[in-house]
Amino acid sequence: MTYRLTLTAALALSLGAASPVLAADGDAAKEAKSDSGKLETKTVNPFFAPSPLPFHFPQFDKIHNEDYKPAFEKGMRDSEAEILAIANNPEPATFENTIVAMERSGQLLTRVARVFFSQAGTNTNDAIQKLQAEMAPKLSAHTDKMVLNSKLFARIQAVYDQRDTLGLDAESKRLVERYRTDFVRAGAQLSDADKTKLKAMNSELASLSTQFSQNLLKETNASAIVVDKREQLAGLSDDAIAATSEAAKKRDLDGKFVIPLMNTTGQPSLASLKDRDLRERIMQASLNRGSHGGDFDNRAIVASVVKLRAERAALLGYPNHAAYVLEDETAGTVGAVNKLLAQLAPPAVANARAEAVDIQKVIDKEGGKFKVSAADWAYYTEKVRKEKYDLDAEQLRPYFEMNNVLEKGVFFAATKLYGITFKERKDLPLYLPDIRVFEVFEENGDPLALFIVDYYARSNKRGGAWANAYVAQSKLFGTKPVIANHLNVPKPPEGEPTLMTYDEVNTAFHEFGHALHGMFSNVTYPRFAGTSVPRDFVEYPSQVNEMWTAWPEVLKNYAKHYKTGEPLPKALLDKVKASEKFNQGFATTEYLGAALLDQAWHQITADQAPDADGVLAFEAAALKKAGVDYAPVPPRYRTTYFSHIMGGYSAGYYAYIWSEVLDADSVEWFKKNGGLTRKNGDHFRETLLSRGGSEDAMVLFRNFSGGEPYVQPLLERRGLTPKGK
Repeated sequence: MTYRLTLTAALALSLGAASPVLAADGDAAKEAKSDSGKLETKTVNPFFAPSPLPFHFPQFDKIHNEDYKPAFEKGMRDSEAEILAIANNPEPATFENTIVAMERSGQLLTRVARVFFSQAGTNTNDAIQKLQAEMAPKLSAHTDKMVLNSKLFARIQAVYDQRDTLGLDAESKRLVERYRTDFVRAGAQLSDADKTKLKAMNSELASLSTQFSQNLLKETNASAIVVDKREQLAGLSDDAIAATSEAAKKRDLDGKFVIPLMNTTGQPSLASLKDRDLRERIMQASLNRGSHGGDFDNRAIVASVVKLRAERAALLGYPNHAAYVLEDETAGTVGAVNKLLAQLAPPAVANARAEAVDIQKVIDKEGGKFKVSAADWAYYTEKVRKEKYDLDAEQLRPYFEMNNVLEKGVFFAATKLYGITFKERKDLPLYLPDIRVFEVFEENGDPLALFIVDYYARSNKRGGAWANAYVAQSKLFGTKPVIANHLNVPKPPEGEPTLMTYDEVNTAFHEFGHALHGMFSNVTYPRFAGTSVPRDFVEYPSQVNEMWTAWPEVLKNYAKHYKTGEPLPKALLDKVKASEKFNQGFATTEYLGAALLDQAWHQITADQAPDADGVLAFEAAALKKAGVDYAPVPPRYRTTYFSHIMGGYSAGYYAYIWSEVLDADSVEWFKKNGGLTRKNGDHFRETLLSRGGSEDAMVLFRNFSGGEPYVQPLLERRGLTPKGK
């Protein structure tokens, strides 16, 4: 997934510059008298001026917790002054003095927000969390001050009304239209009384969203499973057991073992652990996050958020929050999303039930006196996989050493497709020792971007995987991108190799697809840079990049045994390919459960929103109504730990499957046109990856593929057709 700055910072950035130009700031350094009367230079806040490092790379060695708040405060003051100057300009509104001027505004705020919110996700601490909670309502109020400024909107409207007569190029005209749309959707046409109501709602929502994410991180850490005896971990590899021992030591639990929880309902260890009681403990701890009382219970927050979102949607003239969100996506309407999800759910659940029959046979064969449960699924699925395909997922890990995956897999495929090359930079400051940075070059040697690799899991890092931009590309500012990828791969003990699962390898390719979208951006205006596209389109390029994970030429280059260097045996690869549709009933059902929950929460009115005590009952009823209430396959995320929908993906989790329609169709295009070739890569880059949000997303898709998307490839991939079953 892409990681966009939360609510207020995201909109503030969309109204200002994506990255700075190299220019001095008047407050960058000040002089003061010491007690002795001598002049001395105060420490310069590293955000007050653009970073002097290559590509404006953040000065992580000079950034301290205490730098953020002054930079935010000054950034908001500067931004407000710039916006007021635009709004109060006595000259008639023009494209340059209004729209472009807004694109140039807010550079300091952009700098600090991009670093702060990135660090809040990947390397947080108590000080950052405290400031995050403090700044959320302030940033919300700052954004509202801009988008609800009547004079400013009048100037935007004036430029919009004459856009066809200004001689603007296509991107500039789209920028005018996009600004007007952004402001209207943010409430610019409301009455003063309703604007006051909206400001209060936005402020409260910003605070609640921050509280939810902080609760979830703390709850996930607190819910880690402590195991007393090594024998209870039977089934885990020696490396995995060593990692649980290290995790226990970090919690001052020497002699014990700790299994940390990941963000999803399912947990990696469930596929290997033989001890059923321990599996049940892990599954229940995962399912109960945020909903069993205590300081980190999220039910009241969920109830407040969905009600406020529904009230805000009504204030803005929409029947519900989903209708508001989807109007601005490629899906367009609630009906379109509901139609796709309803089409997929029945065959997916039917497939999952059929898979459960196979699992139950293994349980019964081994003398188990129980019915398959959510805690059993992953463990017995591996047994079924081995029985059907003679394939044990653990057999693959020795061939997926992290550095090989990155440099000889992810980078190799990108070089073959696009001609770009990579060179590690050891001279740039990092926020943690195990972070890596690569400079990316065009085929002719011209610098293209910097790429930050942050793959390891940490207790102060949010779950999942994502990409974000520390600096975005823009011709307006002459900036080149600095893009980061974040995964949550467990770090092995010191000196041991990092061996990835097949899913983690696929995720690395996926997230690099987002990185390519950011690195290849070739737009003028920051508003359109990189992944600044609809939510249900943004996952599409990254999903396409997954196809190279198992592409024979690529796989052959990186999948080598970490000890012997031997390539992944063809027989093993053939088994992987043969099992591609295996367990797709489960995978599709757990995803759809979460996507349908998201829509259920956001297609209600404020009057229909439950209170805190009714959150879990609402969830159960929604799953039952959608036909996905199948206990052995719970949703990928339950409501109280569903961070996507409490943040930027509200009413948007369907986007993954929506994008996958485009992805599956595009994979077929690549296969028909020769696969991993420069010609294909250059075409994808030129028609789609380089364009960001500068043109309508579906126009970009048609420019690339030559036609409309076709759903059949997705159905076949997921085994949702009679033939696929």
